[in-house]
Amino acid sequence: MIRKLDKLVLKAFWGPFVLTLLVVIFIFLLRLVLFYFADLFGKDLGATVYVELFFYFSLITVPLALPLAMLLSSLMTFGKLGENFELTALKSAGISIIRILRPIFVVAMLLSVFMFWFTNVALPWANLKGWSLLYDIKTTKTTLNIKEGIFYTDLPGYAIKVAKKYPDNKTLKSLIIYDHSHNDGNRHVTLADSAQMYTILGKKYLIFELFNGKDYLEDADRGNNLDASDMALHHFSRSKIVMSLDAFDIHKTDENQFAHHEIMRNNWQLADDVDSLERIVKSMKYGFIRATSPNFLYHQKPINQSLLVFKGKTPWLKSRLAKGLKKSKKSPYDIALQQSENMLAYGHANLISLDDKESVLKKSNLEWHHKFTNALTILVMFLIGAPLGAIIKKGGFGIPVVVAVSFFILMYILTQQGDKMAKEGKVLLQMGAWASNFILGLIGLYFMKISLNDSRLFESDFYRVVWQKLRLQFSKLFGTFAN
Repeated sequence: MIRKLDKLVLKAFWGPFVLTLLVVIFIFLLRLVLFYFADLFGKDLGATVYVELFFYFSLITVPLALPLAMLLSSLMTFGKLGENFELTALKSAGISIIRILRPIFVVAMLLSVFMFWFTNVALPWANLKGWSLLYDIKTTKTTLNIKEGIFYTDLPGYAIKVAKKYPDNKTLKSLIIYDHSHNDGNRHVTLADSAQMYTILGKKYLIFELFNGKDYLEDADRGNNLDASDMALHHFSRSKIVMSLDAFDIHKTDENQFAHHEIMRNNWQLADDVDSLERIVKSMKYGFIRATSPNFLYHQKPINQSLLVFKGKTPWLKSRLAKGLKKSKKSPYDIALQQSENMLAYGHANLISLDDKESVLKKSNLEWHHKFTNALTILVMFLIGAPLGAIIKKGGFGIPVVVAVSFFILMYILTQQGDKMAKEGKVLLQMGAWASNFILGLIGLYFMKISLNDSRLFESDFYRVVWQKLRLQFSKLFGTFAN
């Protein structure tokens, strides 16, 4: 009986879970394509590059897709069991709702462990590979696209203009080519009545086969005293210009340039980064105090026992200051003003540097906490979805989808707001990182409580009965006041 119950629940769970996970990953990939559409396409990079990019970003979307899949699939599973009165039959057989939820709870626990491993090992690797590849694609030039009447300058070292381009995209009319490959200005200009354009050696080189033209070459070796109009003129009936298309190939960037970003680090690396940043911040604060302390010679408060403290006025100091002022042509007020301005500039520069280090420190700390929060989010989504499905008693993609998306949006908003408040220092960093899981966990416990009590929270009869009870209480209350 027990094994059959587990098989029944798991069979109803796995189908919606896999389908939902694939759909959510596809939606996030579609969002990526729409957001970077202009940067991704029109560059003739080949299908392999795009397959690799989508693979990496499929992995990157898993921390968002997996909790939503758990929420929606558990909600649909128990909603369907409730809609078909299977939950009622199991309860009437003496099986508690906790026992019915147990197989999916075990799955949620295993997925949480997997998620922790994934965010700590696979996700940093996928982030590094995916974002570096996206950067390479974005910095790759678009495919050769010469338009009529416009100078085309995407080919390094050349400016090309054609009066007419025929539909075959090969035949050109009235061609002008400025050769800037030697970085010596417009010394070399080629005019042609017509031309054929094509590529060779696997699109490595672009060939312009020119017909009936002139080649103007200004004398680069002439002295400054010669006439600037001196140039070599060459008439041709047929000529070829070979241009390298290496600029249109994708160039791999060194991944070490991105490796120090917090989303590309695992927990141990983040912990080391946090320790290093805390030492740097502490050193910067202490160094600023040590650097500025000589400028405040009177009534200083002790910073620590190692620092020399001056209290009151000292005769020897007054005499030395007087000698220094006699040598200086500036008045004491000008010197004090300049000193104050220097101190303000020095303090402002240190404050900017300190704020930057503290911002990186907070981001690293938040990312370290999110390695754990992302794993526990799966359990939280199960805690909301499973009892809520038992309460709603509706399967399919109707009400469950609306409810699941609503809670997912709430989770996303709470996470973003918690991170923002933690970065701004409005709340403790731990509170900001764990706020979403804590609030949604309380909501899940509430749903679990009312599902154990067989509450009909989402049925109209429940609210009708509550309203009638409230009306009865109000009538009794007003009747007492009337008497």
